[in-house]
Amino acid sequence: MTAKEMWLKFRSQGGPGTGEYEAWAFGGDPDELASLVLAGKKTATASAYDLYAYDNEELPEPGDYSVILDDNDNAVCVIRNTKVTVVPFRDVDADHARREGEGDLSLEHWRDVHRELFTSWLAEAGLEFSEDMPVVLETFEVVFRP
Repeated sequence: MTAKEMWLKFRSQGGPGTGEYEAWAFGGDPDELASLVLAGKKTATASAYDLYAYDNEELPEPGDYSVILDDNDNAVCVIRNTKVTVVPFRDVDADHARREGEGDLSLEHWRDVHRELFTSWLAEAGLEFSEDMPVVLETFEVVFRP
């Protein structure tokens, strides 16, 4: 199912009337992370703040809807942001790390994985990773699955 097909199905079953959504896949391992969302283990995500400006994209906001895609761009579910905050990388806490649902759920694991991912993604944009760099933290809920 495409993102548009899932969105239309969601709206036909009582979803919001605005028609606005983003379609995207999690970085790293989209299939694994999407499966964690569907299992209810992943209810948060994080992204590098500086990449929004680099890509000329607006920051996510509470209430935003997204169609989550797998590695083959198939839609797997619709989520709605419940909270969005921006904090320095060094200030991401253990609660957020646990909500991301990955690895052993520890802050140490979260920092190791995200330090590596952010370093790589920022380098592609000609930017550098820093422990002080701002990180966009999103908490979400699944509002529709086929």
